Amino acid sequence: MSLLNAQGLRGSVPLNGSREAQVRLGPVDLIIVIACSLAALVLLGPGRWTLGSLHHVWLFASMAAGPLVLRTLESRFPHQRWLTVLADFWLLPVAVLTHGWLTPVVDTLNPFLRDAQLVAADQRIFGFQASVVLANVIPGWLNDVLLICYYGHFVWPLVLGIGLYRRARGASPEFDEYLLGLGLLFILNYSAYSLVPAVGPRYFFIDAFEAPLQGTLTPWLDSMMRRPVFARDCFPSGHTGTTLLVLFYAWRFSRKVFWVMLLPGLGLIFATLAGRFHYATDLLCAVPLVMVVVGMATALTRAARHRESERAARSVPVDAILRP
Repeated sequence: MSLLNAQGLRGSVPLNGSREAQVRLGPVDLIIVIACSLAALVLLGPGRWTLGSLHHVWLFASMAAGPLVLRTLESRFPHQRWLTVLADFWLLPVAVLTHGWLTPVVDTLNPFLRDAQLVAADQRIFGFQASVVLANVIPGWLNDVLLICYYGHFVWPLVLGIGLYRRARGASPEFDEYLLGLGLLFILNYSAYSLVPAVGPRYFFIDAFEAPLQGTLTPWLDSMMRRPVFARDCFPSGHTGTTLLVLFYAWRFSRKVFWVMLLPGLGLIFATLAGRFHYATDLLCAVPLVMVVVGMATALTRAARHRESERAARSVPVDAILRP
């Protein structure tokens, strides 16, 4: 009989006294289960009127079931390492796929675009619209470089994750904390998209630009970013937030990755403005979001380790205690 437990970041407190195969759910697993279940419940309840709501309920439910199924299989077939790897990296398909499923969720929670408010915030804080200004000064070759950097958003989180995983030959405290930070960031970021939907300067300011983005590769790279089915994903900038978070954990856990990533990462952040994807306010608000996520991940990690150390101290068998 399998059972639910937690050991450190991956918990080990059985729900009964059995010592048989144990199902281990970590904080990231719980975040995925809770967040995807809430999205499904939103579409079952207030969002049942949206187009394709029932279909999306099943999609979110399948993502929520992933950690439960994979961790159960992992416990029953402990020698099948591919199950462990798939379960440890389940956040990746969840983050990529659920982004495209946000349309009915956003239609339910806030169907009104907030671009006008973000434009007003930019004007009030900075006194200009960064994407419009940059459109007149950035040459085509630099657009090519910046948009190539922009696609690093899909690469760098995986590079650091695989590096930490391979270094420890599996999940480690560093990998778990990093994954926890990514999980929290994605969930909070997607929640913000739902509450403050915006399409960004490339659509909202379409009449303010004299021409499309110029460059050799730029037209193709830019067109690729217009294909996602969900495009109300401006506030705050997920590209900026993810890049800053990966840089932070790379500095802590893998300086080699940090120095390799630094310049492309800065180019990625700058490309959010030069590529007309985001308002400057989106970048500005990504910074406190990352700070909150880092604080939460650090606090949860320390609390889990403290609980585990106390549990280990209480688990010493009586006959192991030596008395003079």
